[in-house]
Amino acid sequence: MSPIPLLFLTLFNSILGLSILFPIIGPLARELHLSEVQTGLFSTGYALMQFVLSPYWGRRSEVAGRKPILLLGILGFSAGFFLFAFFAWLGYRGVLSGYALFLPMLASRLLGGAFSSATLPTAQAYLADITTRENRTQSFALLGAAFGLGIIFGPALGAALSGFGLLVPVLFSAGFALLNALFVYLVLPESRPAEARPARPPKLSFLDSRLLPILALGLAVNLSSVAMEQTIAFYYQDKLLLSPLATTRAVGAALVVFGLVAVLIQGFFVRVVKWPPRTLMMVGLPITLLGYLGLIGGNSFVLLTVSLVMLGAGGALLGPGLSAAQSLAVGDHEQGSTAGLASSAQGLGRMLGPVLGTTLYGLRPEYPYIFSAALLALGLTFFVYRRDIGAVGASSAKAPG
Repeated sequence: MSPIPLLFLTLFNSILGLSILFPIIGPLARELHLSEVQTGLFSTGYALMQFVLSPYWGRRSEVAGRKPILLLGILGFSAGFFLFAFFAWLGYRGVLSGYALFLPMLASRLLGGAFSSATLPTAQAYLADITTRENRTQSFALLGAAFGLGIIFGPALGAALSGFGLLVPVLFSAGFALLNALFVYLVLPESRPAEARPARPPKLSFLDSRLLPILALGLAVNLSSVAMEQTIAFYYQDKLLLSPLATTRAVGAALVVFGLVAVLIQGFFVRVVKWPPRTLMMVGLPITLLGYLGLIGGNSFVLLTVSLVMLGAGGALLGPGLSAAQSLAVGDHEQGSTAGLASSAQGLGRMLGPVLGTTLYGLRPEYPYIFSAALLALGLTFFVYRRDIGAVGASSAKAPG
């Protein structure tokens, strides 16, 4: 069996386990009497570890191989979720409350983020190892489709399992990650043989002229997206006046549609039209901006979900465009280091986004989406001005001067 479908299954399993948490995190936090800001800090701490450690794991995969680092990331994810569920259970039992509950739950997220930050950069470098530069954009679209399928089934599964208790989806994610690790260990081949590994990995900087503008745009896109993700369950609940259980079901259904659109675009459309990275970004940015504007004025399930669909469509174009642009901007020997920097930039967005989103939400529910729309408008202006973003190919992969 080709390594590409095996990697597809690995990433699908990983995002499935993560996205199960999306529809239940808000109601779970409220049942444990945690604030919106504390809820946001769970994701901020997780992302802080990604921001700090993703470059290290990307470089480490160049030397140690992709498979061992990928395994370590999946197992770390599982450990973090098991601990998160355990401390939340102590909260339900009344053993822990207030900061005595919040701090251990936060620590479990820090631990999980420290190790699971190895997963995405290693998977991206793995994909670059096994694809040609000519097919890189379409291959990254397939990687995005795996994410989309995980987002389709994860929230729906999380909403369904929440009927048995809000901790059941968390425990399921942790156990499913163990099965994913077993799958990787037994089935996925190593993409970087020992003879192809350097003694010391190349060190790249965020300030590398080949990567800086792409990373900056990716940060803007990710920051705006995360500010939305961390507040969307609250937004549905408060706008539509739903109970906690009804919220998980409504948000779960909306995210199923969101993910389905992303899968169709990345799994079929992008691979058929074969647009270069810059074209994908030129189309995806305005569509995403319109999605945020729709959320600002949405006051019904249909309007809110249509806006999410637009965000899914725009993100499905932006994701492979940005990933391919980053990969094609550097040489084949720099893929792990580049993927680590890109994942770190995403981690910065996921670190700042929850705090900004939940803080703005506390002021007024529409403010996170106004912020996201303004950030995307700024990113679109920057993209139009910088004509070099995404306009890369094999000839641009030389070392910086």
